[in-house]
Amino acid sequence: MAHGSPRPEDAERLWQFKAEFFKALGNPLRVRILELLRSGPLSVTQIQEATGTPASSVSQQLAVLRGQRILATERRGTTIIYSVADAELFELLDVARRIFNAHLSDTIDMLRLVEDETEAVAEQ
Repeated sequence: MAHGSPRPEDAERLWQFKAEFFKALGNPLRVRILELLRSGPLSVTQIQEATGTPASSVSQQLAVLRGQRILATERRGTTIIYSVADAELFELLDVARRIFNAHLSDTIDMLRLVEDETEAVAEQ
């Protein structure tokens, strides 16, 4: 199937899709849930117990992640089990962690420089 030139509105839709995906990752509880699911599938109750968060809040955040197709579900009897739909998401989280660590390392280095400068001024 041949594809024509992308239309401006197609590019806009793609940027919107990407922004919505990253927005779904922009909540601390949702990131925590994803980190928990790294170890394997869990139920709402298991996620609630691990996070200490009310079931209604956990369910709300799971709905956002499901809405972006980040999570997959499986019914086991009366229980819904959640898992990450694509394990490559963990690679994305790992890359983000390395970026954050680099930024934090730079910040720590700058704080040390300020501390050294403050000590030097105090000694004068």
